[in-house]
Amino acid sequence: MNLDTLAVVLDQPEFLALKPLTLTPPGDADVMVSIEWSGISTGTERLLWSGRMPSFPGMGYPLVPGYESVGRVTWAGDRSGLEVGQRVFVPGARCYNEARGLFGGAASRIVLPGERAVPVSDALGEEAVLLALAATAYHAIGGLSAGPVDLIIGHGVLGRLVARIAALVDGARPTVWETNPERAQGAEGHGYQVVAPDQDHRTDYRRICDVSGDSEILDTLIARMAPGGEVILAGFYSQPLSFSFPPAFMRETRIQVAAEWRPPDIVAVKQLVDSGRLSLGGLITHREPASRADAAYRTAFGDPNCLKMILDWRSIS
Repeated sequence: MNLDTLAVVLDQPEFLALKPLTLTPPGDADVMVSIEWSGISTGTERLLWSGRMPSFPGMGYPLVPGYESVGRVTWAGDRSGLEVGQRVFVPGARCYNEARGLFGGAASRIVLPGERAVPVSDALGEEAVLLALAATAYHAIGGLSAGPVDLIIGHGVLGRLVARIAALVDGARPTVWETNPERAQGAEGHGYQVVAPDQDHRTDYRRICDVSGDSEILDTLIARMAPGGEVILAGFYSQPLSFSFPPAFMRETRIQVAAEWRPPDIVAVKQLVDSGRLSLGGLITHREPASRADAAYRTAFGDPNCLKMILDWRSIS
């Protein structure tokens, strides 16, 4: 069994290269996956790349990033529950001898437990890398049963997915705030509208979902809320958050923190995608071969026109 792989390795902040690594041998419950595409996260991975990620268990360099990968099973253990040839979504892996698998999905070949690999339709192709973000969006707003979300802050990929899912609730027509005119397009046909914050004068929003990562935004949002309203913090915030207490007190504002998705969330978004209710189209804007990983990461983090960058591993895998 070939346990060699090529992986994106972040040796230290802003020093990234494609390097050969060796994989830990798979067990009976594991699968080996040959990766076709992996996505670059402009939230958590940007913080890792820039060195601004707050410390948490497992944090450290060198590391392999990536938790949005798609590929084919090339080896399946007897107890893995999967078969060779299946296309699966891979939410990361910890299978490297020479680097930390912090997320760990950006590699040509990986090993992970079969129960963590999610079978996906061949028809989805590269768009299957977006399932983790879609599940994150679904989890953040409590799916389709927790009540409508009136306002979403930020029209990046996660904001668009939150808006597309929120618009599926009967009678909902969410509003998205976006300050960058170049990102204001893309709502057409998805049941929501995009406006600049200074063009919106509403002060009766009941549920607001913030995906901006702006640690200073709470006072602005609380001022736009109806009494008893809720703010969902679905971004990743590298700085402490604070807010003025009296306005929040007067409105009895609730603040909820959304963590990462859970397995039922990805099952739910898969059903929405497979049924045609949720589209993942139009969100991947940039593609690079994995051999150009350093340039791809710099574009993903530095080009405001880049909604979603993916690495193509097919020539390497």
